[in-house]
Amino acid sequence: MRYRFLLSLFSLAGAASLAAQAPVMREVVPDTGKIGSVLKIEGVAIGKNKVDEVYLSDHTFDMKVKVLDQTDSSIEFRIPPFAKPGRFQLVVKTTGEEPLILEQPLYITVAEPNQTLQANATVRPQAGARPANGTK
Repeated sequence: MRYRFLLSLFSLAGAASLAAQAPVMREVVPDTGKIGSVLKIEGVAIGKNKVDEVYLSDHTFDMKVKVLDQTDSSIEFRIPPFAKPGRFQLVVKTTGEEPLILEQPLYITVAEPNQTLQANATVRPQAGARPANGTK
């Protein structure tokens, strides 16, 4: 009984350390861009020692992107020139002897070349400013 308990404890510890090492992307800014735009991914364990390649996938075709800068917590990449407008999921290929292909919980939108992109900025009124409709 005691050995089973110790074995299960070691198994849980091993699983926890494996999960802690898996690359996880948390946010991409901006989440929309045109061909040639540079986007930045924020995440955990996404450095060069964990992530070998980054792809955009529409679940039919996977496009490898050009990584411009990579640290343990961020990756900057450029949308490839052959990308078609649409929604794409981020996918990574891990490093190591047995690399894994891991779909990430993030999506980006590639806009039409002539489409105007909106900035994701929050506009806050200045202190003491009156509302536009004249109410107090």
